Amino acid sequence: MLYTKNFYHIKSNDYIYKALQEEKQHIGYYTQHTQETKHIKQYCHNIAQKHIVVVGIGGSSLGAKAIYEFLDSSRNFSKKLHFLETTDPLSINKTLRNIPLEDSHFCIISKSGDTIETIANFKYLLSLCVIDHTNSTVITQQHTALHRYAATNDTKTFFIDGNIGGRFSVFSVVGLVPLAMVGVDIDQLQVGSAKVIDGFFDKKRDEIVSKARFLVENKNRFNINVLFSYSSGLESFNKWYVQLWGESLGKLNINGTRQGLTPVGLVGPIDQHSFLQLIMDGTRDKTVTFVKVDDPKDDTTIPDTSLKHLSSADILNGISFAKLINTQADATIKAVQDKSDIPCDVITITTVDEYNIAKLMTTFMLLVSCIGKFVQIDTYDQPGVESGKKILKKMLLARD
Repeated sequence: MLYTKNFYHIKSNDYIYKALQEEKQHIGYYTQHTQETKHIKQYCHNIAQKHIVVVGIGGSSLGAKAIYEFLDSSRNFSKKLHFLETTDPLSINKTLRNIPLEDSHFCIISKSGDTIETIANFKYLLSLCVIDHTNSTVITQQHTALHRYAATNDTKTFFIDGNIGGRFSVFSVVGLVPLAMVGVDIDQLQVGSAKVIDGFFDKKRDEIVSKARFLVENKNRFNINVLFSYSSGLESFNKWYVQLWGESLGKLNINGTRQGLTPVGLVGPIDQHSFLQLIMDGTRDKTVTFVKVDDPKDDTTIPDTSLKHLSSADILNGISFAKLINTQADATIKAVQDKSDIPCDVITITTVDEYNIAKLMTTFMLLVSCIGKFVQIDTYDQPGVESGKKILKKMLLARD
């Protein structure tokens, strides 16, 4: 009798480190922080327009949007970054009403070069204004249809390496180019990412592998992973996390067994008044990761005044909103910890800057890669998404 089977079992931590070391040879996101940025900064410094419009979707926009909106909450950039990332006509036109097209530079981003949503928005923009080599930049993979279009129109093109998937591409030209155009310090993004990558492979970041192991060993019990970010500036980061987590981990493994952990992104304190109840008293099927910002670089303070009939609220007098939101976070964290049967951890960002957001995002990318190795899936493909794209194209071709 001949019988072979790739039995699924949870690997050792040493195996995971070794496997990811091997991945570094062909998965590009591990070395994005080593790329030369001088040519990017020189090109972006010469962009005259005050409004930068990213035309892209998913991995082509979510990462840059997460970084920009986190930094923009406390930074006065001289230029504004906008995103056209949907085919919803109401959203498209609402966004465009706030953009002076005559003072805009358009970043057309599509790794495949023919992303339906991106090209649809690009076509619409072309009907509204002139877009040529003077006010546009293309970011795509070499030899795509979009590359050929750019070459025909003498439009500057930055190339995405083929071994970097969209949801892992934030520290490639996909994110660095539009972010540099508005004045983000892309070198500090690289420094922050390098800090985490180097520390991980030097085995100084064991908490990443340990967390991945816990999530995998308990995935049948705690299959919902909640990210509770205590900063409105992290709302787009939450969306980036949901894409990274869902599209990377929802797969069939080597045995054909369905794998997946369900991501939920929450923003505090808003979602203390909704989803928190489900966490506290609902089914014990969730882990919670809290993200706090120690110093949001804003000292706005609640006035030291008393209001008639509201004297009980005098405990708020003189406290900064930064202190208040972090105290709210601490109170929620303690309430969850006191339950003793809700797995949770806390990530504290020191302050609002490029270095810290890059560290945070790189930590999650490494965490996803570790989980993928533990459950023995291809972390970097997305066959379920691709099948829907193929059906869409057939439907569009078959329309009357």
